[in-house]
Amino acid sequence: MRDATTTKRRILDVAQDLVLDRGFSGTTVDAVIDAAGISKGAFFHHFSSKNALGRSMLERYAAADAEILETFMAKAEESSGDPAEQLVAFVRAFEEASDEMFSQPGCLFVSFVYEKMRDSREAHQVIRGNIELWRKRLGDKLTQAFSARSITGTDPDSLADLMFTVFEGSFILARATGDPGDVRRQLGHYRRYLELVLQLPDRPA
Repeated sequence: MRDATTTKRRILDVAQDLVLDRGFSGTTVDAVIDAAGISKGAFFHHFSSKNALGRSMLERYAAADAEILETFMAKAEESSGDPAEQLVAFVRAFEEASDEMFSQPGCLFVSFVYEKMRDSREAHQVIRGNIELWRKRLGDKLTQAFSARSITGTDPDSLADLMFTVFEGSFILARATGDPGDVRRQLGHYRRYLELVLQLPDRPA
């Protein structure tokens, strides 16, 4: 059982590296098999098709991303009882971790979004589900903060989506410029915007 689990994890690890480097369309089953050092039978024992592998990769990636979201939010919630302060602390934590995150090879979601998979509905549902998780978690927190401060005229779900947009966009910008500091700076802009909307004083990182 342990060997089977190890083999499946190795396949997923190797496949993720290949997809981030070549894209899903440019990654063949044979390439995964060769890189993982396994037989074709071992591959199809764990995954019925290339698309099944893709879905499993995305599900694992989404689970890890959800864990990061909850870990950072839990720390932010420990830092203050004020939802507005918690949100700012949450974004600040990502600012502080941005250099380490930039060292990762890329975002698997981005690699799949523009891919034309023969059966892409389930794969895209995984990505959409992750986006909706961020929207709900941050949107609920923003709604609490708005209510506490009687703030109106701003859509909390849209403002939550902006966090996702800034985060992903800043990584694309940083990889294009070769400057990891772009991630930190763009997150800093978002944090300062939050502070304005939430009527909090600016506290430089």
